[in-house]
Amino acid sequence: MATLEYLRTDPDLPPVGVVDRSPITPAKKAIFAGIAVLGAVAWALLAIARGENVNAVWIVIAAVCTYVIAYRFYARFIEWKITTPRDDVATPAEILENGKDYMPMDRRVLYGHHFAAIAGAGPLVGPVLAAQMGYLPGTIWIVVGVVFAGAVQDYLVLWASTKRRGRSLGQMARDELGAIGGVAAIVAILVIMMILLAVLALVVVNALGESPWGVYSIGMTIPIALFMGVYLRFLRPGKVGEVSAIGIALLLLAIVSGGWVAETSWGEDWFTLSKTTIAWLLIAYGFFASVLPVWLLLAPRDYLSTFMKIGTIGLLAVGILITMPVLEAPAVSQFASSGTGPAFAGSLFPFLFITIACGALSGFHSLVASGTTPKLLEKESHGRMIGYGGMLMESFVAVMAIITASIIDQHLYFGMNAPGALTGNTPETAAAYTNSLGLSGPPATPADFSQIASDVGEKTIISRTGGAPTLAVGISQVFSEFLGGSAMKSFWYHFAIMFEALFILTTIDAGTRVARFIVSDALGNFGGPLRKFKDPSWRIGAWLCSLVVVAAWGSILLMGVNDPFGGINALYPLFGIANQLLAAVALTVVLTIIIKKGLVKYAWIPGIPLIWDLLVTMTASWQKIFSADPKLGYWKQHSLCQAAKDAGKGCLTAKADQVDTALRNTFIQGTLSIIFAVLVLIVAIVGAVVCLRAWRAGGSETTESPEEPSKIFAPSGFVATPAEREVQKQWDELIAAGTVRAPGAAHATADRPA
Repeated sequence: MATLEYLRTDPDLPPVGVVDRSPITPAKKAIFAGIAVLGAVAWALLAIARGENVNAVWIVIAAVCTYVIAYRFYARFIEWKITTPRDDVATPAEILENGKDYMPMDRRVLYGHHFAAIAGAGPLVGPVLAAQMGYLPGTIWIVVGVVFAGAVQDYLVLWASTKRRGRSLGQMARDELGAIGGVAAIVAILVIMMILLAVLALVVVNALGESPWGVYSIGMTIPIALFMGVYLRFLRPGKVGEVSAIGIALLLLAIVSGGWVAETSWGEDWFTLSKTTIAWLLIAYGFFASVLPVWLLLAPRDYLSTFMKIGTIGLLAVGILITMPVLEAPAVSQFASSGTGPAFAGSLFPFLFITIACGALSGFHSLVASGTTPKLLEKESHGRMIGYGGMLMESFVAVMAIITASIIDQHLYFGMNAPGALTGNTPETAAAYTNSLGLSGPPATPADFSQIASDVGEKTIISRTGGAPTLAVGISQVFSEFLGGSAMKSFWYHFAIMFEALFILTTIDAGTRVARFIVSDALGNFGGPLRKFKDPSWRIGAWLCSLVVVAAWGSILLMGVNDPFGGINALYPLFGIANQLLAAVALTVVLTIIIKKGLVKYAWIPGIPLIWDLLVTMTASWQKIFSADPKLGYWKQHSLCQAAKDAGKGCLTAKADQVDTALRNTFIQGTLSIIFAVLVLIVAIVGAVVCLRAWRAGGSETTESPEEPSKIFAPSGFVATPAEREVQKQWDELIAAGTVRAPGAAHATADRPA
């Protein structure tokens, strides 16, 4: 029996796909068995060992082994039973290619774009904050959660959207759940999306505020990306290796020259910007990145960013394996049960699971997986690598984040992540505060905090909340131990700050574009003159929808920048809840589609994470709405601030002249908490009713688009097999002869205008 099948759709063209049905060899079985055993040993050591003998290396080994087994077997199981990709079927990128939003993109570039788009603040900030509960609960949720929840959601949403001409999550909800559930889903998605984008932007603002090095280096990635986009589309189509080498060289130059520029008087003067100024620049950038053709700025910039993201995280993993740092944080801390942690309030359940948002399960990813990515997917077989594999890489980022937060001195950790109202913002008061927490290790001294700030080239590191500075300190500690020594700590700290800002910014531009698609789809549902919005590439509609989107998240961003409760401290819990509620909407939609297709016996794949997600998010929402603890409840904060205003006094950490701002913000946050929970409950209930009807009927009609034969070729994996390379040569010869064109190259024909 032949193990290779060549897929043909046109007798005059080479095959459009190669299917390899070779069975797994005994040698590979032995390798996977060895990986599974090594991972099991690492998990056992993490769960059993305590004290100074727990090494961070075991977390890296446990995570990587789990990812390998999950991708090879669980993701493949989902592919066999549910998604069943076919490379002889054209994707929306091929069918609707227009050089603006739809375009077949090289799988390696698309992997970079997708990963950069989904990997924002969540996998960096969330795990750092969650480390206050100890390293073990967060690590387990990050790794187990991504395997059975986060990666499953991303992959299945990408599959569903690809089968529907790249429709947005909101439109799929409207089509599959009906008017009531669909409208609730669209409204929930749009409102939640604004919170997510605002918080992501706020983290960037906090990281780049008063940082000329970061502002310069981040700004330089924009012209570099524009050059790469033009190079790959017009100058040298298909030459991904060439443009990658050029882009990496220019990116490294931008990073290094940022340090030089920051040390000059003119550089410090030009690029030292206030947080408010940076916020307005981000709003403008989000608008233009949303309306420009995807090949010009968004995709090449995200692809470029991925080199730095994966490169830095990979280097960090190597550094941990070399330096073998000991975990300073306990396995489970006192704050896991008390819920009185300084970084964020609330007990382990449910707040650990909403604090670690993007690292394990993120609703935001479903918007990317149904927004830009399905419009660029070259072949259906790329879905597992990009959807499931991309999320595994983000989970590894989160693992690195929780390690860096857990290997630094715990007095330093809490001195950085507790708000200024508790630390006093001086070395003396910060030392006294952290010593009062009953932490392990020798007590902190004021000199400790001053020395650390001096080592990383900062005036102070006290109450640098939001997670990003803590992660930067951890990265500088690891890197300096095997790359340059203590003299390089300042360089590595500022490199890490810039890396984090670049990491997060790529989510803002892609997120704004995705939100534009959702608004466009929603307006198109009204029919009449608004039907033109159904075309996401209609220029007038694109500009109008982008303007609405950036105005919405931009106003929340400015609210956070000026928030008297610290901005990120007030908004991040709402961000976490909103993000996980959005995941509930996405899982409800894919569960409905699976049951409608008659795949009831596999409904547990999205069903179990959906039930868990609803349990976590509804519990957290209840506490944020009704809790009498002012550290938790938005409405309790609001009532205290109202009483303080009547008495002419300050409220909590807000001064008397800030009480009006605190009242407005707590009212908005409390109201949004209610709206989020109600809308998602409506979606879940309607989804349950639709699923029950479909199950009783033995399945029902879904809204998949008609299939069309593919006329392009691409290898199915990240690395082409020998058989695929042979087929690629045949296509390259036709491209060189002008018989066919390279997918994604600039073109203009009667049926596919540029």
